[in-house]
Amino acid sequence: MREVYFIKQNKEKWLGIEQVIQGKIKKNPDDLSSLYINLINDLSFAQSYYPKSNTTVYLNHLSSQIFQKIYKTKRVEENRLVYFFRTEVPLLVYQYRRYLMYAFLFFILFTSIGVLSGIYDKGFANIILGEGYVNETIENIKKGNAVGVYQSGSTWGSTIGIIFNNIGVGAKLYIYGIAGGVGTLYALLSNSVMLGSFQYFFYDYGALKDSARGIWLHGVFEIFAMVLEAMCGLILGASILFPKTFSRFNSFKTGFKDSFKIFLSTIPFTICAGIIEGYVTRHALKMPLVVNLSIIITSLAIIGFYYFVYPSVVYKRTNTNTHDAIL
Repeated sequence: MREVYFIKQNKEKWLGIEQVIQGKIKKNPDDLSSLYINLINDLSFAQSYYPKSNTTVYLNHLSSQIFQKIYKTKRVEENRLVYFFRTEVPLLVYQYRRYLMYAFLFFILFTSIGVLSGIYDKGFANIILGEGYVNETIENIKKGNAVGVYQSGSTWGSTIGIIFNNIGVGAKLYIYGIAGGVGTLYALLSNSVMLGSFQYFFYDYGALKDSARGIWLHGVFEIFAMVLEAMCGLILGASILFPKTFSRFNSFKTGFKDSFKIFLSTIPFTICAGIIEGYVTRHALKMPLVVNLSIIITSLAIIGFYYFVYPSVVYKRTNTNTHDAIL
């Protein structure tokens, strides 16, 4: 069958499914299941005969949307907050997983720019980090206390200030996405270049190991959350720039709703990062190295598993359950 005829034959049905997804047409669970089966058949046909076509991309997107609609109509017996973190967020992360990849690629690129700028311009750290901070840190390094800057102020006062500051940075990374994602990339560029120049600064003064023992105690959660917040900004921007078959406003509503849920999921990690930075990082060089590494590796395992591995596990589990329920 020619693709043009295939589209013409099914166009009205697909537009009707869009109306269901947008909530303009109400369907009971049985009708939703029938729509899903029908759409999966269309997708399978398109993947077989038009694998590189925009039609296949469109049907794949539509299938994921109607799948979520079906799953959300099921009665949720567990606590709403538990459901949010255990099922809803992982499914959204899986759906938008390519944006997580984009965010990490930009993060690596921008951080590398910070490192290279530090290598070729010895005064770059002063510009990015501030002359006062640089001079203070150099003095601390000479005293053998590379993380001395984290030891000032009270623990609880520092913790509260750090948490609010980090949430503010994350909110900017996310909300700036409303400018088509450009604002998010600019905010990510600023923070990533700062991180790159910051780490090279310590390397240049022979204190990279000591700084890493302290900085990455809280940095794993903080930096990973920053990348996730950039991911949310990119989702928001893409929903405006690429509405596909939806109206731009409806696409934005969906993009905002989904990205905001992912953004909210980063808040606990941001809070944990603030607590670690306020209470633990100041003692970094007094700890046995094995304790530092244990905290860093455990933090990386937790957040890495939740956003990289667990979404796939949840998607496969719910997909199997939904198909069993349909059959």
